[in-house]
Amino acid sequence: MAQGFYKWFVICVIWFGYSASFAQTPDQTNSDQNAASNKKESKSSKKNAAKKDSLPEFETSYNEALKLIDSSRYKEAVPLLKKTVKLKPDHWEAFNKLAFSNIKLKEYKEAAKNLDKAEMIAPMNFETEKLKGINFFLDKKFKESKAALDTALYVLLEEKLDDPELFYYRAQLMYAGKDLKKALETADIALDVKPKYIEVLMLKAEIRFAQKEYNYVIKDLTEAISYMNDLSTDYNAYKLRARSKFEIGDYKGAAKDWNVYIDANPGEESALVSRAAAKINYNDNSGAIADLDEAVKLNPKNPVIYCYRGTAKGGNKQYVEALKDLDYAIKLKFDYAAAYVNRAAIKMACKDKRGACEDLAKADSLGDEMAVRLYESYCRDKR
Repeated sequence: MAQGFYKWFVICVIWFGYSASFAQTPDQTNSDQNAASNKKESKSSKKNAAKKDSLPEFETSYNEALKLIDSSRYKEAVPLLKKTVKLKPDHWEAFNKLAFSNIKLKEYKEAAKNLDKAEMIAPMNFETEKLKGINFFLDKKFKESKAALDTALYVLLEEKLDDPELFYYRAQLMYAGKDLKKALETADIALDVKPKYIEVLMLKAEIRFAQKEYNYVIKDLTEAISYMNDLSTDYNAYKLRARSKFEIGDYKGAAKDWNVYIDANPGEESALVSRAAAKINYNDNSGAIADLDEAVKLNPKNPVIYCYRGTAKGGNKQYVEALKDLDYAIKLKFDYAAAYVNRAAIKMACKDKRGACEDLAKADSLGDEMAVRLYESYCRDKR
């Protein structure tokens, strides 16, 4: 028995000793791996450094400029690109990138000069023609923009390229020219190539708003917002969606979107007035008055603010204060038909029927359609 145990013990010692000869401690393993990794990195660094040293100077400055452009550091990229074209005057790609940086910096004349140089070196180049069209569009030279974008489209079709940005700007140009149907069709082409193109979805929404297709506006903007993140949120999407919800009578939904917009853009008078209008329509008169109190601090001479605040105060049965606001709105704008109609409603609530009918008659003379109907209903016997 003892001999069997001893034999087993010897075998185990031999086995573990054998295994240990191939095993390493964790510290040893990490040390060896780190040494190998450092050696590899050192070789890679030397190789990259050697490669960088072997590049022509113009290419080094061009590559550095591209990195800056990728980081949206356009102003810093410009000197490097100027250096590139000075060292290599036929570097048309550098002229394109220089023009692109100019466009981002709103230096449209400089951009045009650089694009002309690129075109002389490489005629009928797609990127050059596209950038020319964009530059002219942003500089509001629509005729020149159309010519350049048409040329870019020709090159795109010939070379069988996909570029949604070209169709985006063509759609913008059509929208500016009031060709809403073609603008929508062209925007859809851009979305076929790039379905999550936020700017195109927002452009479609603007076009739909002009066509008074408010439900489509809400649909497009909701999709666009779903693709945004905290770093890329365009709060104008919430603004236009709020206006569209107001138009279809979704006043609470409009107020919620105005909340998001105003949180991002505090102190915007028109937004405060618009949110107040939404609140009045779902009887949050106190909330409307709070918004209008803020708005009047920003612009104490806007008659719309006093008209709306008078209406909200009337909704809260603060008739004396309501009449003061509406009187002042009319003082600021004597032909303000809506203010006469709203003041007539307050006077009617105060049992001043004669005064109400006089205001409705004045609003009628100013062309207010609601005033006509109200006068026919309440004041016919006073005529």
